[in-house]
Amino acid sequence: MSQSTSPGTRVPIERLRTAIELLENTSLARIYVYVLRTDGATVDDIVTDLEIPQGTAYDYVRRLEAADLVMKTRSQRPYEYRAEPLSVTITVEGDQRTITAALVDAVARSETNEDIAVYLERHGIDGLAMALEYAREFVDGTVNARLAARELDCSVMEAEIVLQALEPVVLDHRDDE
Repeated sequence: MSQSTSPGTRVPIERLRTAIELLENTSLARIYVYVLRTDGATVDDIVTDLEIPQGTAYDYVRRLEAADLVMKTRSQRPYEYRAEPLSVTITVEGDQRTITAALVDAVARSETNEDIAVYLERHGIDGLAMALEYAREFVDGTVNARLAARELDCSVMEAEIVLQALEPVVLDHRDDE
């Protein structure tokens, strides 16, 4: 079962497909997060600030728009876009996972943050999602690296490294929750 808690959902299956693609394509993830964090982002802004080829930027923005993940806020050129925080919950055989804007941001940051990239490579997207949950508790001071390591099934050193790497993601998405 899949559901979305974001407003204005007209295309839930397209949203799910694109949400999954956000977890596999760091450039698409970077564009979504950029639009989410930038009020009135244009494709030219994306091309300049993210150094993404213009054709790719237009293609990805159209894909995000088709899935209702970004919306035009200006009806004339240059179009400006905004994004709502993403929340798509998937339940498979009783296990539930939620794809959030924070998780997409963590994937996007794996392109430039080696600690996140290594953790993602070793533990996969489910492992990164779990680490992000523990990073929230780590930031709140309710979990330490030793406890997170036990729950994440990794060394204390690896837990400390990923929790610290994910701290900026948690802080940047506090208002999304």
